Amino acid sequence: MHIVDVTMFHAPASGGVRTYLEAKHRVLAARPGLRGSLLVPGAERGSLGGVHTLPAPRIPLGQGYRFPLRRRPWREALVAMAPDLIEAGDPYVTAWAAVEAGQALGVPTVGFFHSDLPRLMGERFGAAVRRRLQRYVGDLYGHFDSVLAPCTAMAERLADWGVEKVRVQPLGVDLEAFHPRRRDPGLHRALGLCDRKRLLVFAGRHSPEKHVDVLLATMARLGPRYHLLLMGPGMPTRAPENVSVVPRYCPPAEVARALASADAMLHAGTRETFGLVAQEAMACGVPVVAARAGALKEYVPLGAGVLCRPGDPDDMARAVRELFLNDPVAMGRHARRHVERHFHWEHVIDGLSRHYAGLVDGEARPAVERAERA
Repeated sequence: MHIVDVTMFHAPASGGVRTYLEAKHRVLAARPGLRGSLLVPGAERGSLGGVHTLPAPRIPLGQGYRFPLRRRPWREALVAMAPDLIEAGDPYVTAWAAVEAGQALGVPTVGFFHSDLPRLMGERFGAAVRRRLQRYVGDLYGHFDSVLAPCTAMAERLADWGVEKVRVQPLGVDLEAFHPRRRDPGLHRALGLCDRKRLLVFAGRHSPEKHVDVLLATMARLGPRYHLLLMGPGMPTRAPENVSVVPRYCPPAEVARALASADAMLHAGTRETFGLVAQEAMACGVPVVAARAGALKEYVPLGAGVLCRPGDPDDMARAVRELFLNDPVAMGRHARRHVERHFHWEHVIDGLSRHYAGLVDGEARPAVERAERA
């Protein structure tokens, strides 16, 4: 079975979508009878090791992302690749090209709805834009044979917009790259911290839905006994004294070192559809303090962290103090076991491969399906 993924969400500083695609294709390569290919934007047409590129213009200030403008080249490239199944990883031009290529080839198509586009844009541009995008999403994803959503809340939202055949499909975590043994006691010293200070970490891009301002306000309330390391492109350089900032893209090894060396992770995001960095922190044996919103309330289990009211730095500070009144080391061990059981990439992709095989074989699917949980 030849599976082709197509998406514009693939750039040098990409986040969860690129992580998912690279992990999936790595696992598929070791499976007999399965082959994965990837079609993404690039500076020019090319092909290397199963990764194919078509030229597309860069998005200004878009952190390296490129935006395809015309369906036809993408549709024709997909048809020429002769897949048995096509998966689209964004809701734009490449998604429509995937639908049209699937129809031309007579093969099933899958749409993975990685981010809540209507809500994100609606918060910035108003309710009218949100409603229009909800109709757009309902129309686009209604053309796919299966739609994947990374959490239950997102699957239910898609169903509300009229999308049928939705599968709740969590992502996975690289359990070797993100492991407690990545801990480096030298990080405390490098940050100028004494052993008694609690080190907190957040890694990700600086965007409105991440609510970095809530993290900074939380640190102002926690005071000098706690220190936050903020990592990611666009992070504010003006911060309280108990905050250190690395305002650039940080490769996975650097993020893993920081997470494993921390005492806890802070995450104030309210629009997470999976919250990959929270799972990576838990894989590093670190408990999570997070907003009780989106996928974080679903994927940060009891005993692996503490949830707080969204957008409330007072309550987040309360949650941090509560965590350290308990046993954060034991909570970190529980977090690691939880991720090992539910979010190992091998397990995630095995279940997804069975779903693909069912689609290719034409098996009927329920309106809302849930991926297998160990």
